[in-house]
Amino acid sequence: MTFALHGIPVSKGIAIGKAVLISRAALEVSHYLVEPGKEQAEAQKLLDAFQQVRLELDQLRMALPKDAPQEMGAFLDVHALILADPALAEKPIKLIHTQRLNAAWALTTELNDLLEQFAEIEDPYLKERANDIRQVAERVIKALNAQKGSHPETEFLPSGDMEVESIIVAHDIAPHDMLRFKEHAFIGFVTDLGGKTSHTAIVARSMEIPAVVGVRHASEMIRHGDWLILDGEQGVVVVAPDEQLLAEYRKLQTQVSKEARKLQQLKHAKTETLDRVDIELFANIELPEDAEQAVKLGAVGVGLFRSEFLFMDRKQALPDEEQQYQEYRRVVDLMYGLPVNIRTIDVGADKALGAGGSDVSQTGTSPLGLRAIRWSLTEPEIFLTQLRAILRASAHGQARIMIPMLAHAKEIDETFRLIEKAKQQLIQRGQSFNPNIQIGAMIEIPAAALVLPLFIDRFDFLSIGTNDLIQYTLAIDRADHAVAHLYDPLHPAILNLMANIIDQAKRANVPIAVCGEMAGDPTLTKLLLAMGLTDFSMHFSQLLLVKREILQANVGMLKARFPRVLKAYEPEAQAKALERLLA
Repeated sequence: MTFALHGIPVSKGIAIGKAVLISRAALEVSHYLVEPGKEQAEAQKLLDAFQQVRLELDQLRMALPKDAPQEMGAFLDVHALILADPALAEKPIKLIHTQRLNAAWALTTELNDLLEQFAEIEDPYLKERANDIRQVAERVIKALNAQKGSHPETEFLPSGDMEVESIIVAHDIAPHDMLRFKEHAFIGFVTDLGGKTSHTAIVARSMEIPAVVGVRHASEMIRHGDWLILDGEQGVVVVAPDEQLLAEYRKLQTQVSKEARKLQQLKHAKTETLDRVDIELFANIELPEDAEQAVKLGAVGVGLFRSEFLFMDRKQALPDEEQQYQEYRRVVDLMYGLPVNIRTIDVGADKALGAGGSDVSQTGTSPLGLRAIRWSLTEPEIFLTQLRAILRASAHGQARIMIPMLAHAKEIDETFRLIEKAKQQLIQRGQSFNPNIQIGAMIEIPAAALVLPLFIDRFDFLSIGTNDLIQYTLAIDRADHAVAHLYDPLHPAILNLMANIIDQAKRANVPIAVCGEMAGDPTLTKLLLAMGLTDFSMHFSQLLLVKREILQANVGMLKARFPRVLKAYEPEAQAKALERLLA
């Protein structure tokens, strides 16, 4: 039966393919397709794991002391009975043979189904047996991971042996897991949770694949293998589409491809408005290899290098100074002398620090907690390591330091003290760096915006991080699905705040850019031009879309109409003022 689900469009385009469902089980398991012809060997792995757990339980039963409580033996007996039930392995083995799911993925898929069934049982005793089943499954998973040749690390799908194009469907996907998509042949993704400016959404846009988030219950209503149409323009996911719908969307796909080819013709056009105002377009990047594509599309520098992505999803220790230096230098070299703003590590909230075995303090999970510069200042040695690496890269080009989430004068003082300390350490070593390296601050906390002269006096350049500025000003967590709909870049408070920041910086002759998602939204380009913005920084996939808007804009006319927008507080009045501005 064909049906449609609606969510938040976060990455444009249309994808048509089969659903690949990522399990919601609490167990952290690998997700990958076994190679064709190796299904039986994978099924045998599962059977061997079941047998291994049976032997373990038998050994535990025999090793019980005579005075052990009877409940201990009963507990092992219940688990043995669960293992003895052939039905527990029957469905996973079928999934391995029919859908080529790896053994751990197949088992957790069946586990989810069983747990849902037990959740509907009213009898407390029977309901409690769900925990026994979960514990047995955990034992089997451990046995699978212990097998030679297993994949203990979390994987997704290999890119080489996919018979049809696939769309990931998941409850949620962490940003570091999203980075793995760059290595595989997925054409889109759908999640139950998420907002337009969550970091997961940002990475999706960076991969230039269609995505819809905040699709409530998608991972429950969509089955593995279902045909899907994912409309990243409208935020619609069509499940089990009929032939007529497929034909219509394939035609639409062709039109989208034609538009993309037309955009490519703008790559070498000068970026200026109709009234000859020069505009500079910078790129936001997550990984060094993104810089090469940014240059090809006409970026005049890297406005934001999110360095935290070098730190995330690591099984071993954090990257050392030499590793960081090589990555930063790589970006500097790829930009051929153009500026590269390296934002110091911004972990916390929805970006976890993945460092297996590292002995560092935990980051906060709240957007108001220990994150960004707050975290860096609590870990001075890690911060100094990063600062030295950036400074060393500055010897090879225009590497610049950009500090996130500053609000207090004492944070600025401590940051500058550590930068000077890092410089002295390099001098003692005899290592080269640019002693006059430029240092910038991100304006993303309302407090910073309200004391902007403090930042104008002390920094070489500023950049407005609209993603956080909006969430902090409107008091919402942009990663919280329950309030994601309240995230509004057109809220009068946001427009007045941003216009004031840009105006103050321009009057003081301090370079100012916008590096948040607003800069990459072509529907907001003329609004930012009306504020006087001349430096935009966005993901390279948005560069040409924004450039097209700039080439069609008249800044003088936009500025003349903008005061009405700032004075409009009621939604209807604001809508009319914006319509007149953009006419």
